[in-house]
Amino acid sequence: MTQTKIFGHQNPDTDTITSALVTADIEQQLGNDAAARRLGEVNPETQYALDHFGVEAPAMLEPLEDDAPVILVDHNEFQQSAENIENADILKVYDHHRISNFRTESPLYYRAEPVGCTATILKKIYAENDLTISREMAGLMLSAIISDTLLFKSPTTTEEDRKAAEALKETAEVDLEEYGIEMLKAGASTSDKSAEALITGDAKTFEMGERSTRIAQVNVVDVDEVFERKEELESAINEQIEKDGYDLFVLVVTDILNSNSRVLALGAHAKSIEKAFDVALDENSAVLEGVVSRKKQVVPQITKALS
Repeated sequence: MTQTKIFGHQNPDTDTITSALVTADIEQQLGNDAAARRLGEVNPETQYALDHFGVEAPAMLEPLEDDAPVILVDHNEFQQSAENIENADILKVYDHHRISNFRTESPLYYRAEPVGCTATILKKIYAENDLTISREMAGLMLSAIISDTLLFKSPTTTEEDRKAAEALKETAEVDLEEYGIEMLKAGASTSDKSAEALITGDAKTFEMGERSTRIAQVNVVDVDEVFERKEELESAINEQIEKDGYDLFVLVVTDILNSNSRVLALGAHAKSIEKAFDVALDENSAVLEGVVSRKKQVVPQITKALS
């Protein structure tokens, strides 16, 4: 029987990588042949978590053959997934995002909940199946929750995320606040990253009506460090727009200490940002007070503005 491959979205973040690994552990405990894979490079924040708990990163996903059995985590939109995903046999989905551009030929198990992190859902799966959570898997799930909720500062945070993290920290044997801050800081430095890396490291494409929108997000402790390279970033973004035909490209630079973001918007529909957030763009940029979540505070507002 063909091994089931488990993976998250392109340009993987901590929730994507760790949820693939955790889901593989769940499937293996259930007696199924499954393995985690990834669709991009591991970022510094995620690597910090993997190193701390002594877990190896998943291998890159090999090209998918038609009808290959797969499980999707932390995403469902086909444009964010693997090449040829529309011809794969999707067995299960674990996700916490909107459902869009998704279809299957056969019935499947689909678990989507409005929580801050996929790992919060996966913790329930362990309990529902009376499975054992090792220190390593607890640490990975805890890391994902910290990352996706920005240590519970994001408006996507739910009480379920908090309760899951409180329980997982005991098994993971870490101080939640101390470990969380160190992990977030590990992924916050931008000085050693190219402009291309900054705009592609955590970027997703969204189909918003008839518009193709690319939204990249960078979490930092120093927003000015990024915007000192504004011209370089604009050049890189314009290259992406020309190459892939985006109608709008938004770079969201999020201050994880002060819970604000500054955006850089380019493309034919850049002015939609003004309508979406009731701000005025100044040289393609604007500060968004209290905005930290792409899923809850950026995507819905831009979608509405473009409709």
